[in-house]
Amino acid sequence: MQIEYPQQLVDQVEAAIKDRPLMGFVPGAGPNHPAVMLVGEAPGRSETDSQVPFSGTSGKELIKLLEEIGLSRATVHITSVVCKRPYSVKVVTNKKTGQRVTKYPNRTPTKKEVLAFGPLFDWELKTVAPQVVVPLGNTSLQRLLGPEAKIGDLHGQVLHQSVLETRPDHQGYQMGTTPYYIVPMYHPAAFLYARRLEPTVRADWQAFGKWLKEQHLMPQ
Repeated sequence: MQIEYPQQLVDQVEAAIKDRPLMGFVPGAGPNHPAVMLVGEAPGRSETDSQVPFSGTSGKELIKLLEEIGLSRATVHITSVVCKRPYSVKVVTNKKTGQRVTKYPNRTPTKKEVLAFGPLFDWELKTVAPQVVVPLGNTSLQRLLGPEAKIGDLHGQVLHQSVLETRPDHQGYQMGTTPYYIVPMYHPAAFLYARRLEPTVRADWQAFGKWLKEQHLMPQ
């Protein structure tokens, strides 16, 4: 089930990013008030086309990891800190035809783009109200905990603390007051590009599943 954002907040974000190379809009999706909320960085081309978060190649890997520990797309909320697809513009030469072709590949959202979407993400987190937040990769982890947080240091750990929220003047972040369990995980694309990480990623998820059961947070 897609979440419905307040139109006022959507308009506010759209105004803040109107000159940025971003396209589409993919809302977060999942059941109301689930135990677990997964947070990625931004939709890619597949997600923009399907309107389903994490529906591309890395999304398929994510769903496998969820299913291996007893979760599923239907039992968690999945969203991103930026709801539009960030793209870059590249002009390349077709090797067969010699023609110049313009391409628009995915890219990582900038810190300014993440901040522009801040009020929307803050609202979504408070509305969904999960007990456990799983940031997938550094972009979402640093949106929650700040620039010093690194996925390589914190992956698989269970933290219990408040997270950053957008300041009222929209010029940065301040620490919120609501504590969550935070369990940072490598983005599923990480081991698609670096297979050496796969055993670590799988071990982290298995440990997470065991912890959820111990805490009686596994959906029935």
